[in-house]
This record gives sequence, structure tokens and C-alpha cells, in this order.
Amino acid sequence: MQDIVALIDKLVDEHKVIVKDVKALEQVANDAGALTELEEAKENFMPGRFDQKQSLQKLQESLETIDKGLRKHFNREETGLLAAFEKHGDRKIVTALNSLLLEHEDLRNRLAHSKDHVAELVSGGLASHRWQASANDMRAHLSHTRKLLEAHASIENELFVELRRHLKRKG
Repeated sequence: MQDIVALIDKLVDEHKVIVKDVKALEQVANDAGALTELEEAKENFMPGRFDQKQSLQKLQESLETIDKGLRKHFNREETGLLAAFEKHGDRKIVTALNSLLLEHEDLRNRLAHSKDHVAELVSGGLASHRWQASANDMRAHLSHTRKLLEAHASIENELFVELRRHLKRKG
């Protein structure tokens, strides 16, 4: 049971890192958007400017890093943690975890959508007015994804605490 408690503690720690990384990602997206808005304010906006592409490439790299880390994290929850819940948890806990695990696919899809969106922006193939609208949509999508991830991690943490208490009572 100690290995299950250790896994729970590791996943709780990962939640903190994931939320921090997604907040940083959102800031990078906002910085890229702010750069565009500043450029437009100077009436010098041109899609494909070097500094703008650099910000978007940084955003692209951050998205890829977060996506890879989140996939590994979700895999641990969907395999090792689910098995531990099924073996040691009561029906209520297992049902709650299964409901949360269903959210993983939506979160994966949201990140994939964001990656596609940023790739479109980096390509430079959009007219400036469409580029700006698309950049704003991408930032709003990332902001909402961050909020969903934070809520998801918070609910999982509560469930993990409940399983930990359940294990201590049993053990």
C-alpha cells in the first residue's frame, strides 16, 4: 500500500507542475498576442515578422513539452492508479475516478487543437486580419484549457486524498 500512497503523492506533485506549466504557456501565448497588439498599435504589423515567429515558436515548443508531460501523467493515472483504485477503493471512489479519466481525452484533444492552431499561425499563410482573429481565438482556447486542467487536477487531488485516507483505514 505504500507504493500506492507514493504514486498518489507523485501524481499530486505532478498536478502542481502541470498547472504551473500551463499557466506559463498561457503567459507565452499572451506575450505573443501582446507583441502583435503592440506592433499593430505602431501600424507595423506584418504576419511572419521574425520576433513574432520567435514568440510563436516558443509557444509551439512549450505546447509540445506540456503535451508530452501530460500524456505521461495521464497514462500513470489511467494504468497504475486506476488499478490501485479498483483493488483498494470502494465503488464510489472507482466510479469517481473513471468519470475523471473520461476528461483526459477532451484535454488531449484541446492540446492537439492548440498545437494545430499555433502551427497555422506560424505558417504565415493567413491575412493579417485573419491572423489576428485566429491568434485571439488561440489565446482564449488556451486560457479555457488551463481552467479546465486546474479544475480537473483539483478534483483529482480531492479524490486522491480520499483514497489515501481509505488506504490508511484499511492498512
